[in-house]
Amino acid sequence: MPPKAPRTAVVTGASSGIGAATARQLATAGYHVVLTARRKDRIEALAAELTAAGLSAAPYALDVTDRPAVDAFAASLDRCDVLVNNAGGALGADPVATGDPADWRTMYEVNVIGTLNLTQALLPALTASGDGTVVVLSSTAGHGTYEGGAGYVAAKNGARVLAETLRLEIVGQPVRVIEIAPGMVKTEEFATTRFRGDQERAAKVYEGVAEPLSADDVADTITWAVTRPSHVNIDLLVVRPRAQASNTKVHREL
Repeated sequence: MPPKAPRTAVVTGASSGIGAATARQLATAGYHVVLTARRKDRIEALAAELTAAGLSAAPYALDVTDRPAVDAFAASLDRCDVLVNNAGGALGADPVATGDPADWRTMYEVNVIGTLNLTQALLPALTASGDGTVVVLSSTAGHGTYEGGAGYVAAKNGARVLAETLRLEIVGQPVRVIEIAPGMVKTEEFATTRFRGDQERAAKVYEGVAEPLSADDVADTITWAVTRPSHVNIDLLVVRPRAQASNTKVHREL
């Protein structure tokens, strides 16, 4: 008999941070991982790294907010068993009174519309697989607001509601919907991007926190949820470092 084709997992935002770590862990778990992100050089390098290690991966440059491009990507796949909607991010930390509407719009487009685009485009293939999984990376920001975070909180609330509603609407279909909501995660780019390259301001986010979560910690959580038995759905998994009790209560050793 011909060998059974490996299950395919699509990971968005796979060029760095949580997305890259998730791609590595899912590939190690036996998935053929399709790496998507805007930065083609990054995902090509990661695909080469995984392939050299004897794992299965392929890069595909993609902007999740470009719906025609997303539809073309979906049409190019032979199958899709898992979709990890990881592409996202924050811009700025201004109060509502002075926040830039352009930042709010960008965050909503990537975190919510990008997730909607990929989920809509790949849902038929996920359903046809007979055992599909949609993962939505929200944030603890989607479950509790904080000063200076309204734009990001609003976007992550949108992602959270998308996941909750989709789960209601497709119950009875062979597709699980999992929401992973990380708290404080220290990656190489998240805070720096939020503060537009201001390294000093980005460093203050984690100042005094002995062990914030790492990208690998979140990737491990995602991979665990995805690899549960098919009848087990992890509706929502909130993961924080021990030093963080809430979005506004963090133990710092200063």
